[in-house]
Amino acid sequence: MRWGRLFAGALLCLTPFMGYAEAPAVSQAATTPSELGLWLSAGKDGVFSIEHCGNALCGKLVGMDYDGEMPKDVWGRAECHLWILTDFVAAEDQKWRGHILDPRSGRIYQAYIWLSEPNVLKLRGFVLGMPLLGQTETWTRYTGGSFGPQCKMPPQPH
Repeated sequence: MRWGRLFAGALLCLTPFMGYAEAPAVSQAATTPSELGLWLSAGKDGVFSIEHCGNALCGKLVGMDYDGEMPKDVWGRAECHLWILTDFVAAEDQKWRGHILDPRSGRIYQAYIWLSEPNVLKLRGFVLGMPLLGQTETWTRYTGGSFGPQCKMPPQPH
């Protein structure tokens, strides 16, 4: 996957220490969050399943477009079913705030996710507690076929 695009702007400002101050939680509607479900990444090379994790939302990688062996993270673990989005709690303006893992570097960034319109999810990863020092990706709801062994995505129409 092309993780560098998500973090390219933020990497210029990285320091070894990143604060993880949480914004005060604002209650969301009592209904099921529309953010739940399968989402196709901006590069159309990964599908994430966003699910409930207790009172938070989490997302794991369930589909990948790759050739050869399955991609592995910096620690040598298969990226298939790896929890990439963690601890997303309700924040201001119908957004969820949590953390995103870059499996290639092992770095964890702060992030927001929110629906910008039906079936369109925005993800903004950032550093130093400052969304200004980040980058936003647009994900779309996944409507493709089922995944093969080891999270292999079916061929995508072009």
